[in-house]
Amino acid sequence: MENQKNNTQSDTNHTPPTRGSGEGVCFMMSWTRLLSNKRLGQEDNVHRRTDDRTEFQRDYDRLIFSAPFRRLQNKTQVFPLPGRIFVHNRLTHSLEVSSVGRSLGNDVSRQLLELHPELADTHLTELGAIVSAACLAHDLGNPPFGHSGERAIGTYFSEGKGQWLRDFVTFEGDRLSPAQWNDLTHFEGNANAFRLLTHHFKGRRRGGFVMTYSTLASIVKYPFSSDLAGSHQKFGFFESEREDFLKIADELGLIRLSSPEGTLRYARFPLVYLVEAADDICYEIMDLEDAHKLKILSTDRTKELLLAYFTDAQRQHIQESMERQGVEDVNEQVVYLRSCAINELEKACVKVFVDNEQQILAGQFEGSLIKHIEPRLREAYKACERESYSHIYHAKDVLDIELAGFRVMSFLIDLFVEAATHPERAYSSLLLNRVSSQYDIKAPRLYDRVMAVLDYISGMTDVYALDLYQKINGMSLPII
Repeated sequence: MENQKNNTQSDTNHTPPTRGSGEGVCFMMSWTRLLSNKRLGQEDNVHRRTDDRTEFQRDYDRLIFSAPFRRLQNKTQVFPLPGRIFVHNRLTHSLEVSSVGRSLGNDVSRQLLELHPELADTHLTELGAIVSAACLAHDLGNPPFGHSGERAIGTYFSEGKGQWLRDFVTFEGDRLSPAQWNDLTHFEGNANAFRLLTHHFKGRRRGGFVMTYSTLASIVKYPFSSDLAGSHQKFGFFESEREDFLKIADELGLIRLSSPEGTLRYARFPLVYLVEAADDICYEIMDLEDAHKLKILSTDRTKELLLAYFTDAQRQHIQESMERQGVEDVNEQVVYLRSCAINELEKACVKVFVDNEQQILAGQFEGSLIKHIEPRLREAYKACERESYSHIYHAKDVLDIELAGFRVMSFLIDLFVEAATHPERAYSSLLLNRVSSQYDIKAPRLYDRVMAVLDYISGMTDVYALDLYQKINGMSLPII
């Protein structure tokens, strides 16, 4: 068993199966090929470890000790970073998603092994470790100030001051290709996470974080190129990481779907559904708890939304359990209900995944797992979505941080893009000297310079971005 696990999967066909629209042949992805502990950048260095950690556990540890992961503690999730009341930030959210993801992976693994006992000696036993590591990484590419920061980057190029770059030609005759322009105008945090984990930054080792192929594939929620972003809204990798994604997709045997010539579109790596489900469960349920703490939602309304996940018999059991354990504090009651709701959703998503395993492996499963859970739970989830949209995401404090974040991000992008494209100017030189040497902001190619600017700015915390904005504008000065 150990020897089999330490060898990457032995399928000899590395050409991805293709399924075009209208074709009658049904291709299937294979678990033995999908689950690989081969590492990007160290493909020829697969060997037996002397410690007890699996390669996927090493992925988890590598992420949790990394600087980009630590910086998530100062990045907005939904609500502004805490004053006297602590609410979720990107770090706590990612940890909770990873916890739920581990449960999803372990439960799916156990049930699939009952259906496929012949896979007992494969990496199928390690789904929990793969999913939990991918969950830790899923938000690493998100810029400061939540989704407003993400929108600020895309709209700077699509409708803001950055439109001039579309037709800009350097002295060397270099310009952005249509595909590269799509990367910028549809900037996507998911694609940026894949870049952060795989890109060869200056002074770093090849392969970026040198993660396993399966963990990397698990974070690509939208496995197609930015050329398709207009119709699909989101995409999974920038042009700069196109070859890395292709290498991973081919190695794991992902199904390539039909798409216009020159574009890429693949079926999802199956474990993406579990990472997505963990994220969906956590942000929807935990946002309710935060809104209750901030008194945006009343206790009665919060309880009503959470109790909707249960039958009458379950509600009676929960009430008796809280009374038996002496849970009288209203905040603790909300916490108790929240944990029960997460458990219900986790079990429901496991059932959907296992029941639809063959469709998922054939690349034919549509939508998220949440959309396929039983009607009672789905209606309860939709009620939470409606409440969040109307009372949480449009709360004054949330809108204020989005407005401020949009302004800060747009200003910084404009300043540093201008400096990167006109480095000969005196002020540009001052700005570029502030950028860490790992970002190749003076690269020969225009696209690489602009991407280096986005690497630098998207990696900032909310606090750092605001501080830099204030210093550049003379609103605060360093003490000498």
